[in-house]
Amino acid sequence: MKKELNIVWLKRDIRTIDHEPLYEAENLKSNYIIVYLFEPNQMNYFDSSKRHQHFIYRSILDINKKLSKYHRKVHIFQSNATDFFTFITNKYNIKYVLSYQESGTMNSWKRDIAVKKILKSKNVIWKQFENQSVIRALKNRDGWDKSWYIYANSPIINNKFSLNNFYLNKTKYDFSIEQLPFLKKYPEKFQPAGEEYAIKYLKSFLLNRAENYNYNISSPEKSRYSCSRLSPYLSWGNISVRYVYQNVKNHYNFQNYKRSFSSFLSRLKWRSHFIQKFEVDNSYEYKCINSGYEKMNYKNNLDLIEKWKNGNTGFPLIDASMKCLIENGWVNFRMRAMLVSFFCHYLEQSWKKGVYHLAKLFLDYEPGIHFTQFQMQAGVTGINSIRVYNPIKQSIEKDPKANFIKRWIPELSKINSEYIHRPWELTDIDLIDNPIPETYKNPIISTSLSRTNTIKNLWKLRTDKLVKKESKRLLNIHVRKK
Repeated sequence: MKKELNIVWLKRDIRTIDHEPLYEAENLKSNYIIVYLFEPNQMNYFDSSKRHQHFIYRSILDINKKLSKYHRKVHIFQSNATDFFTFITNKYNIKYVLSYQESGTMNSWKRDIAVKKILKSKNVIWKQFENQSVIRALKNRDGWDKSWYIYANSPIINNKFSLNNFYLNKTKYDFSIEQLPFLKKYPEKFQPAGEEYAIKYLKSFLLNRAENYNYNISSPEKSRYSCSRLSPYLSWGNISVRYVYQNVKNHYNFQNYKRSFSSFLSRLKWRSHFIQKFEVDNSYEYKCINSGYEKMNYKNNLDLIEKWKNGNTGFPLIDASMKCLIENGWVNFRMRAMLVSFFCHYLEQSWKKGVYHLAKLFLDYEPGIHFTQFQMQAGVTGINSIRVYNPIKQSIEKDPKANFIKRWIPELSKINSEYIHRPWELTDIDLIDNPIPETYKNPIISTSLSRTNTIKNLWKLRTDKLVKKESKRLLNIHVRKK
């Protein structure tokens, strides 16, 4: 006779605090295991990278330390979900699979449909819990704001764990570090992963780092300290939105940092807003939110794309931002917006040609934010203003002393800050003692940064009948009625 067993399936929720599926597993008073799947079909997808897998693996090791005193752990398997659940339901009498809903790409969505079919055929109940007030099958935003605040102010789940007395036999899908040997050493330049560090970063933000949050938020260098830096922990579920919201709102420093904390909480809600957009329609991953913008024609020059990807454009702030991302996976929002704007508006490349590159680089990659924001900055939504970020202007305003540029482009570190934002204006005489790479003498496009055909066509399409029709449809879905 098969042993009875329940399963908690972790995806983007690798934590032990404020976790509803784990709470439900304990309430069922039955044997259960916690699993995470390194799925080849997901790991080999266009948006996935080794840095994501690094962060996930270290997050699992972190919570396994906490679970060890209960003789519990997250069992890691290397298997596609369909294969694993077919195998495990044949071996054990699985009654429940418990997980959070995932607002993922079309790839993970199709995976979930296939898993649901398998579990249904085995009479397994798959309970998917609403994830941080992102609502499945939402038709419009009427009442969504109220729902979000109800969630954010509802009691944080106090997860408690019983002593485990069920031991899983070895399976053919058991994970071994030798299968993914790159995971043995976590890159030192990345933010440390896991629930413990998520709480540490939150506490340090609340105690002092938030003081200049609003003032430094657009600075590529100063924001590295003044921003919360919670985004990777939120993206991989090391900490919940509700836990963050209540700790900020109820902190004794709230009155001291009221403006900073209020701005941060507004952005925390904004985060859920964009994930909700993607939950409604995850085809935003590969087609324009406003289908009228599919009419756009782009140059799609492979040489320009590669130079942008590698931070070799000749525009200092663009290259510094990309090199920073390549090395440690984080830049602030303004630099992200500028990278996309430069790619789409000045290089005149389709957003589709750059969106997966940045997805792989962002340590805090969250599909619901990434694809919707990328399109917004590319100017193809029809409902948002077309923002064109001039990288020279941004460089002078946001990095006036060039501290960020000099850190990430050491070849320019000896150039006077007055000239570093436009190194192509330096003469050969100026550069006798301080030579610079050729790309900064002759950037990949004209430094005049005049209005391109792409920018003109984006604005022109605002009056297109299909664009206007689509804009109206999108507003009806994503904007609450007054």
